[in-house]
Amino acid sequence: MDSTESVKPETAPDLSLFLPVFNEEENIREMYAKIASALDALNREAEVIFVDDGSKDGSLSELRAIAQQDPRVVVIALRRNYGQTAAMSAGIDAARGEILIPMDADLQNDPADIEKLLAKLEEGYDVVSGWRVDRKDKLFTRKIPSWMANRVISAIGGVHLHDYGCSLKAYRREVLKDVRLYGEMHRFIPIYAAWAGARVTEIPVNHFPRIHGRSKYGISRTVKVIFDLITIKFLASYQTKPLYVFGSFGLIAFLLSLTAAVWAFVLKLVWAVSFILTPLPVIAIVMLAISIQFFLMGLLAELLVRTYHESQDKAIYSIRERIGGSEEGKS
Repeated sequence: MDSTESVKPETAPDLSLFLPVFNEEENIREMYAKIASALDALNREAEVIFVDDGSKDGSLSELRAIAQQDPRVVVIALRRNYGQTAAMSAGIDAARGEILIPMDADLQNDPADIEKLLAKLEEGYDVVSGWRVDRKDKLFTRKIPSWMANRVISAIGGVHLHDYGCSLKAYRREVLKDVRLYGEMHRFIPIYAAWAGARVTEIPVNHFPRIHGRSKYGISRTVKVIFDLITIKFLASYQTKPLYVFGSFGLIAFLLSLTAAVWAFVLKLVWAVSFILTPLPVIAIVMLAISIQFFLMGLLAELLVRTYHESQDKAIYSIRERIGGSEEGKS
């Protein structure tokens, strides 16, 4: 076995549930009761990780009381409100189980669906995503923007899911071990997993209307999703070859520079138009400077990529399994 391969401790649970919490004081007790009931029915070793994301109400006090009552419950209190992606990342880092299941703490996800997610994993999948077929949210501010975003994300990311925004998912541990989350990218974890060769699917899950508290997500988040999509597309296409994209823009700028210069000389030689009477010489010089900048940025990005991979001895590929051969060959 590779010495860097993570080994599951003997006392580690089979399942790790983790829930970001932000100002959900009225929902926590009931959510915990539903989770406990679902886990009892599964009869599997499990842990429940609540990540308090800097709540301003009594959420943390409720979580402390629950943790004292149930040894399966772990509470991680962040110093301030970092956002859902950071809270999800904290949950992933703290999880010890072989299967990781994130979900919301607002009572809109149904813990009873965990059994269905696990059953789908057993069919050979690495990621099972929940699909809120009958979503109980406002049509114009939540459902329609979400539908549009899901179509765009599927097209750009290459992983076709109906509901990227559903927090209820199930992951095998190995597909998340190298995932690093930034911005609002928690919703794109299935895409990261698919890049690493994971088998991804989705199943319908229950969804309930919010009863207590208010939603933390609005239509303003769409702008952030667009920026994150640009990042996703760049990483998908050029993560290990950034010079391709910078070089392409540099080549376009150089061709524009060359075209402007040639046309300026044609005007000068054929129609006796002075250089000072046309903006073409300035355009040629500016485009040439821009093309040089793009090429240099691409080379710098190539150096950074190589430093990133080589300094960490990080491979640019991921192996699902190795069959046959000697043990020495695996080390």
